[in-house]
Amino acid sequence: MRGVTDEQVTPVSPLVAEAVKKAAVAWVAVGDRPPVALWCVPLDDGLYVVSGPGEQSAPGLAEADTATVTLRGDHGGRIVTWSAEVSRVAPESEQWATVAPQVAAKRLNASGSPADLAERWRAGSVLSRLTPAGPPLAAGETLPDDSLAAPPREATAVRPTRRPFRLHRVRRR
Repeated sequence: MRGVTDEQVTPVSPLVAEAVKKAAVAWVAVGDRPPVALWCVPLDDGLYVVSGPGEQSAPGLAEADTATVTLRGDHGGRIVTWSAEVSRVAPESEQWATVAPQVAAKRLNASGSPADLAERWRAGSVLSRLTPAGPPLAAGETLPDDSLAAPPREATAVRPTRRPFRLHRVRRR
């Protein structure tokens, strides 16, 4: 057939495409790590995520080739989980020059202009692009019924709870 390449192009699910367009936060899991909530910017049928020093922490994303992304719907609940191909945008590339300022303009509470922020990212952060790869892993009827809430992880910041302060003596009967 004319115009067909050796690569098979898998069409993106309409649900995934619509969820990506409206995404502001994505839960991204890399390998066996638990999902992490990351702010993201939808551009060019993909999600762009910035991570690194002074930005959000995305453990393992900078080195990963694939990730699992979960997005929420308009009601705030989970609507789709999909596999993503992860690619890094090189700071010296043309793509960086067009994408980084757009992502920086969407960054809330940033100090400085979007151009300054993009330059700071060039020095020490990673700009990753997450693009859908294949059909959704979970959507509609295949979504789990339970909350998927994980128990709190062990932390060194745990301290005993103090008894409440009472200004006046409480009389017992």
